[in-house]
Amino acid sequence: MPYPKEYRYTREHEWVKVEAGKARVGITDHAQHELGDVVYVELPQVGKRVKQHEECATVESVKAVSPIYAPLSGEIVAVNKELEQKPELINQSPHDQGWIVVLAMSHPQEMDNLLTSEEYEQHVGGSH
Repeated sequence: MPYPKEYRYTREHEWVKVEAGKARVGITDHAQHELGDVVYVELPQVGKRVKQHEECATVESVKAVSPIYAPLSGEIVAVNKELEQKPELINQSPHDQGWIVVLAMSHPQEMDNLLTSEEYEQHVGGSH
């Protein structure tokens, strides 16, 4: 699965897609593959403020419980409630329907700290 070029990525395997000044966040295909079948997602409260690299959600799979880190600072303005009933969306559609939160960015310049799709692919060794 190619990593979308318009997204930005963290070394901890989160992705960011900026839409109308807000940042949609999820985990990458590489991350969901490493985790295995996702069985539960603990979503944060809408309105919570997070700092870049701060834990903002938790994904539980058959293998492990993994923190999800905020790739950018901001306020959580939406969470993917569908994941409460269908956590497997993270496995089935990690870069689209399996999004986790939407942030109102407080420091858009933090995007400069994130990896491009090419840099991320090199980071994970080019394996999909």
